[in-house]
Amino acid sequence: MFKNFHGFHLVESYHNSKGQKRFRVVGYTKAVIAAIISIVIACLPTEVFGIPNLNPVQQRVIAVFCFAAIMWLSEAIPSWCTSVLIIVVMLFTISDKSLTCFMAAKEQGALYVPYKSIMHCFADPTILLFIGGFVLAIGMTKTKLDVVLAKKLLAPFGTKPTTILLGFILVTAIFSAFVSNTATAAMMLAFLAPVLRAMPEGSKDRTALALAIPIGANIGGIATPIGTPPNTIVLGYMNETLGMSISFGDWMLKMVPLVVALLLCGWIMLRILFPFSQKEIKLEIEGEFKPDTHTWIVIATFIVTIFLWCFSDRLKWGLNSNIVAMLPIAIFAISGILTKRDLEEINWAVLWMVAGGFALGVALNTTELSKVLVDAIPFSQWSALLVMIVSGIVCFGFSNFISHSAAASLLTPVLGVVAGAMVSGGVLDAGGVAQMLIGIAIAASVSMILPISTPPNAIAHSTGFIKQNDMMLVGVIMGVLGLVIGYCWMFLVF
Repeated sequence: MFKNFHGFHLVESYHNSKGQKRFRVVGYTKAVIAAIISIVIACLPTEVFGIPNLNPVQQRVIAVFCFAAIMWLSEAIPSWCTSVLIIVVMLFTISDKSLTCFMAAKEQGALYVPYKSIMHCFADPTILLFIGGFVLAIGMTKTKLDVVLAKKLLAPFGTKPTTILLGFILVTAIFSAFVSNTATAAMMLAFLAPVLRAMPEGSKDRTALALAIPIGANIGGIATPIGTPPNTIVLGYMNETLGMSISFGDWMLKMVPLVVALLLCGWIMLRILFPFSQKEIKLEIEGEFKPDTHTWIVIATFIVTIFLWCFSDRLKWGLNSNIVAMLPIAIFAISGILTKRDLEEINWAVLWMVAGGFALGVALNTTELSKVLVDAIPFSQWSALLVMIVSGIVCFGFSNFISHSAAASLLTPVLGVVAGAMVSGGVLDAGGVAQMLIGIAIAASVSMILPISTPPNAIAHSTGFIKQNDMMLVGVIMGVLGLVIGYCWMFLVF
């Protein structure tokens, strides 16, 4: 995370607290158990699975998938470590450059995954889109545009508590659409902390304002493809694997109205659950702003990049969102705004986590395991509505206890296979596929019941201004509203 970002100390303490729980004996024990189970699955006779035409390479893919599922669900090691591990295992066991002992199935006509395709997952165009978003955020923080924007955007909301509450929800959501939701939550809480400390302990006013930040950060990320990793995973799978063409602008056009509706629901809910007792709240955001050449370069680049992301496809200029994402990287590097130190601060763990999800999708499709599963299981005879509802609920359940990125990485390729089978069976069209997969991204983002559910939740809870019971109540309500409104909206726009 960016060390010059306001509220960095909150992010640092959050990551340090997580780091203390990593790589312990229990974690390694879980990893060994996961490895043993996966090795057993890989070594069983193919007939045991009851899947016609299953070959050894496809069986190994199943084993790798099971290993990833166990590791991500148990959080034996950090999610990004699991992603890197499964990519390495794939390179050694199912790639066309595997160890010699794993190449015997080639004579039986089994398809191996080109090793370059697996390695390309680390530099997938969608990951570069995410990097472009990170670089824009770096430019904003280094030129202190974040402080200026926060001041300007919050100023119209005055001093009335209910309007300030709405202001924090909306402004947090706007930042979270383009900046890491972790960094956004830390920044907004840093601005809000002096006001919260001045309020009486146990005050409902304080609880409402503190909860506004995770609600805004979690929901706001839905608005853009770079707002949160599940969006990136789902969009990457749809565009790269399924051959769909959903642009940055298309995503925003369909998702922003949903985000606004959910944010307003969150605002009304907080007002009802935690009514304000104060008549006035004075908010003061400290920080000087002295514009220089770098500032204007960042402003111009930000405007041009967002414009191209939103309208290039509609203007028929031939550029896609992934290519446009390279523009701020190049401009900031040449102008000296982006330094090698800044590159070190990019959240590479998230990017590697996403790469692992892409690698699973590549393996499923290249080895034709997805086709084998479709032939073996009559997906096309299932109810599309039932699949959507169940997948959303499962993703919501997983995402409250494990990384949202891990949940999306696990479910997206599986649901993509199911959706593909339903398209072949005439049950779904392209719009139905989008409803299913984007529903996963929505379900992940509205999962905010526990402090461990999302980094914004954890950071907000660590301030001591929120009781866990209050967070759980708000999380359950927002989760239900998010799933119901989200899926209803999907049916309308796709």
